Amino acid sequence: MEKLTTQTGDTQLDIRMGKPLPLGATAMPWGINFSVVSNHAYSVTLLLYDGDDPSPWARIPLDPRLNKTGAIWHVGVNRLDCSTLSYAYRVEGPWDPEQGHRFDPDAVLLDPFARVITGAEQWGGDYIGLHYDTRARTDSRLRCAVAEDSFDWEDAVPPQISMKDLVIYETHVRGLTRHSSSCVAHPGTFRGLIEKIPYLKKLGVNAVELMPVQEFHESQIDRLNPVTGERLLNYWGYSTTAFFAPKASYASDPRNGPFNEFREMVKALHTAGIEVILDVVFNHTAEGDHTGPTLSFRGLDNQVYYMLGREGEYRNFSGCGNTMNCNHPMVREMIRECLRYWATEGRVDGFRFDLASILGRDPEGHPLSNPPLIEAIALDPALAHCKLIAEAWDAGGLYQVGSFPAKGRWGEWNGKYRDCARQFLAGDKGQTSQMATRLAGSADLYQEEGRYPYHSINFVTCHDGFTMADLFAYNEKHNEANGEDNRDGDNNNHSHNHGAEGPTSDPQINAKRLRQAKNAFTLLMLSQGPPMIYEGDEMGRSKNGNNNSYCHDNELNWIDWGLLEKNSGLFRFVAGLIALRKSHPALGRKDYYTGDFVPSSDVRDVEWHGQTPGEPDWSDDAQALAFSLGGPWIEDGLRAPDIYAAFNPGEEALEFELPHVSGRRWMRKVYTALPSPDDFLADGVEGELVHQYSFTMAPKSAVVLVTAEK
Repeated sequence: MEKLTTQTGDTQLDIRMGKPLPLGATAMPWGINFSVVSNHAYSVTLLLYDGDDPSPWARIPLDPRLNKTGAIWHVGVNRLDCSTLSYAYRVEGPWDPEQGHRFDPDAVLLDPFARVITGAEQWGGDYIGLHYDTRARTDSRLRCAVAEDSFDWEDAVPPQISMKDLVIYETHVRGLTRHSSSCVAHPGTFRGLIEKIPYLKKLGVNAVELMPVQEFHESQIDRLNPVTGERLLNYWGYSTTAFFAPKASYASDPRNGPFNEFREMVKALHTAGIEVILDVVFNHTAEGDHTGPTLSFRGLDNQVYYMLGREGEYRNFSGCGNTMNCNHPMVREMIRECLRYWATEGRVDGFRFDLASILGRDPEGHPLSNPPLIEAIALDPALAHCKLIAEAWDAGGLYQVGSFPAKGRWGEWNGKYRDCARQFLAGDKGQTSQMATRLAGSADLYQEEGRYPYHSINFVTCHDGFTMADLFAYNEKHNEANGEDNRDGDNNNHSHNHGAEGPTSDPQINAKRLRQAKNAFTLLMLSQGPPMIYEGDEMGRSKNGNNNSYCHDNELNWIDWGLLEKNSGLFRFVAGLIALRKSHPALGRKDYYTGDFVPSSDVRDVEWHGQTPGEPDWSDDAQALAFSLGGPWIEDGLRAPDIYAAFNPGEEALEFELPHVSGRRWMRKVYTALPSPDDFLADGVEGELVHQYSFTMAPKSAVVLVTAEK
C-alpha cells in the first residue's frame, strides 16, 4: 500500500491511502484505518484530537484521487495512540436544501459507524450547543474514539431460551437503580443493573428488554417543568446520535470503555439465565428537522439518510422531526451492520424495533409490499439466533399489528391485545369474544401469516402509557409537568379510576384497584404468547397519572424500591403467576389450540365456557369469560394438571358452574378477591374446593383452579 507523509502543525504524520472497508475507524497492525461514506461531498477532512482538548491537533484533508473509492472516503494513519485519541470529520458539499443537500463545512461530524462516543460521559451535560441560524450549526463536544474490542466472555453462553418460553421485563438502565432506595454501588449504570439480577431472578423473568442504550442526546429539550421549574431531559432515550456506540453515561467508569461494561452486564445476565433484548431506534435520529443540530448524518449526506419531500423538507413519520431513509441501500446496510455488531460483539439475544413500520416505507414514505430491509434482517445469518420484535406502527398512521411483513421471523408488540385486555377488565361490553381470541394467541392476526402464538408479545402496560397502578387509578392523563399543556400522550387509555381520580384513602376503592391489577397480571400470564411486564408494575409503581413521562429524570421515572416492602403482597402474587406459567406446559404452547381432546383423556386442549360449562356467551352484552385447559402428557406417563380460569369483570357477583373432570378434583390456585397470601397458593398448598361443581366469584375478580388426582 502506498505511504504518504503530511505535515500538520509541528507533527509529521505517516499516512496511507487507507482501505474503503470496513467502515468506521478500525485498528490495524500498522495504525488506524478511517473510512466514511458521502455520495455528494466535495471534500472530507479528518480531524484528530487528543484527550479533552477541544481543538484538533491534526487536520488531514483526504485527496479524492487517492483517498476515495466510489463514494467511500478513506485514509490510514500509522502509529496512533488509541488510548487518548478521538476523531471527527468536516465535510464540504452543496448547500441546497430544496434538493436535499445541507452540507456545512464548519460542522464537526460524528462517524455513523463510531463504536465509542466521547464528550457525553456526564449524564445531562450541555455537550451540544445549538446555534439556530439557517444552517442549524452545532457547537458540539462529541467526538468518536476507536473501540477496544477485546473482552473475556469466559464460559458465559447465551441462555438460548425459546421465544414461547420468554417472560420479558421492560426496563430503563438508569431508572432501574437511580433512586437512592436501590442501594446499589453504581446507581443508574450497567453495573447497577447487574446488582439487581438477584431481584430479577426472584421475580422469575428470563429476559430484560432495555429501553435505548445506544448513545442518545438527552439534553436536547429546551423546556422546564412548569410545576417544579427543573430542567426536562429526553430521559427515555428515543433520540439516537450514534447507533453503534453504547450510552457513555450508563457506564460507571466511561474511561474504561462503556461497551466493555455493557458486555459485563450481558455476561452477568446470561450467567443468571436471563436474555437481553435491546430497544433500538432506527426510525429517526437526534438531528430532528431543519431547526435541529447537525451532528452526523445531515452533514455527511442529508439526501441519503433522511426521507425528504419534493422541496427538501423532512418527512415526519416518526413524530420527532425526521425519518430515516431506511430502505436506501447505504442506510439499509448501516442498520444491518449495526445489528450484527450488537449481536456478535455484544452478544445480545434480540431487538425490539421502535416504530418498526417505518422500516417498511420507501423513500417517499409509501409502504412497501416486500420491504428489503425487513427481509434482510429476517434472513441475515448473523442474526439467525436473535429475537426480532416489531412495534408494528408509526406516527404517520401506518398500523400493521397482524400484518407486519414478518418473513416468518418477526414477532410484534400486540397492541390489539393491550387494548382488548384493558377494555375487558374495565367491564366494557362486546369484548368477551375478542378477549378469548387474544388469550389463545391471536390466531386471527398471525396464523394466516405463517406465525405462531409466540410471535404475539402480550402486554397490558409498557413505558409508553399508564403504569399498571395508574391504569386503574386515573380516568384521564395528567401530563402537565411535561410542559406541553397536557397535549402530549395518548388520550385513548381505556383506563378506569374506580371512583376517585388519583390517590385516595378510601379502602374499598384501593382494594378494587389492587384486585384489578392482579386480574390484569392473571390474564397476561394465562395468555398464549410471551408476556411483557413493565418495570415496577409488580410492586405497584405509580407515575401520578403521567402517561408520557419521557422527559423526567426524577422520582417519576426512577423505581422507588421501598414499594417492594409496601406492596410485597403484589410482588409475591406476580412472582407466583410467573412461576405457574413457566412450570405448566399448557401455558407456553408452540402451536395454536385445536379444541381437540388431549390424547387418551376426556379433556380438550382448550374449551370455552360462560357461567355454564361448554356454553360461552359471545354476545355483545356478555362480560363473563371462562375456559379450561387440558393438561398435556409429560414424562413417566403422567399428565399435567388441568387448568380452569374464569374472569368476572362486571360489578355483580356471579356463580360459575365448573366442568367435571373424571378422576381429578379442583383445587384453588388463584383468587384475586382474597388478600395476600390467600390470593395465590403455592404448589402443594392449594385449597380443595368444598363445592366441586360451582364457584361464586366476587365482582372484578379472577380465579384459577388446577386439578389434583383423587
